[in-house]
Amino acid sequence: TVLMCRGKAMRDFKGPDCRFVNFKKGEAVYVYYKLIGKSTELWAGSVGSDFGYFPKDLLEINHNYSSEELELPTDETDFVCF
Repeated sequence: TVLMCRGKAMRDFKGPDCRFVNFKKGEAVYVYYKLIGKSTELWAGSVGSDFGYFPKDLLEINHNYSSEELELPTDETDFVCF
């Protein structure tokens, strides 16, 4: 897993289910994957010890770690709650 970038949450976000990561405005968010395909608006990353998806437009990028963007094709099995 490559850490791609770090950003700051521009507002609070509470995901609709367990696949999403929740955060509050101003929290640091670390981005690991940028999803392509059906979910081009979602990125995957972590806030503290929580990991999940979040809308990319809620993040203000303030540090890029990797210039190599890791894009993952998504399919339905990527979006299952256990």
